[in-house]
Amino acid sequence: MVSLRCKMLVKEELKKLGLHYVIVDLGMVEILEDISPNKFIELKKDLAISGLELLDDKKSILIEKIKNVIIEMVHYTDEIPKVNYSDYISEKLHQDYTYLSNVFSEVKGITIQQFIIQHKIERVKELLLYDEMNLTEISYILNYSSVAHLSSQFKKHTGLSPTFFKQLKQKRNQNLENI
Repeated sequence: MVSLRCKMLVKEELKKLGLHYVIVDLGMVEILEDISPNKFIELKKDLAISGLELLDDKKSILIEKIKNVIIEMVHYTDEIPKVNYSDYISEKLHQDYTYLSNVFSEVKGITIQQFIIQHKIERVKELLLYDEMNLTEISYILNYSSVAHLSSQFKKHTGLSPTFFKQLKQKRNQNLENI
């Protein structure tokens, strides 16, 4: 759950089942009462219909927490923390980073670092399309060491330079205007 809409949906499903929650937060729900096996199955089924998954094993829950910390860090903060990502994630989840990294890699098949890079590239695309910042500003807020580093990572993952990617948007807009 990374959006307000997801949280609202979960709250609604809990309410339908007569369950009282204390917290509905990013990837976590705390319920006041014990949940019967039947209600648990019903909740799981109702959430699946809405495209959400109820996780009940510890590794899956931990993976979702790691993903949520990264997504929040990359997409929902004005500036990525200047500390090492490993320290940041470890501090947020109160767990040893080596353990988190091993579990994440084992379950997802990619490293935490690769997951962060994927999300940073998606954020760069988003910021380029908004056209409110130049590459220098984008590289700064996403904590790249330089514009060259951002550009090479972007090209490695998309096959396009950031400038060419931005030009594609402009060409698409021009084509739409000519219709």
